[in-house]
Amino acid sequence: MFRFDESQPSAALLDAGATPRPSSPLGRALMGFRGRIHAIEVTNDNCGLPREELERRLIELGFVEGAAVEVLHEGIFGRDPIAIRIDNATVALRRREAMAILVV
Repeated sequence: MFRFDESQPSAALLDAGATPRPSSPLGRALMGFRGRIHAIEVTNDNCGLPREELERRLIELGFVEGAAVEVLHEGIFGRDPIAIRIDNATVALRRREAMAILVV
């Protein structure tokens, strides 16, 4: 079930087989989305933290390539934060931080 906020275009990345696979930031996913992490790409607009710090924190929380993710819940105001199940753990993230996580 691939459901994303359609107001933002998704990027196309290549996987190991050189086949284009649609990927999109987890921050655009709607409640109920299930997928796998493709990559972490931190940009300066993801949050106020330095790139290395945000990437380190996400990896420590279990956001690693290939991990299964599911969006369980959205906040009432502005749909922020979101509750994400990653493998067997549940984590809450701000959507702007989740924009650094690319999923397929």
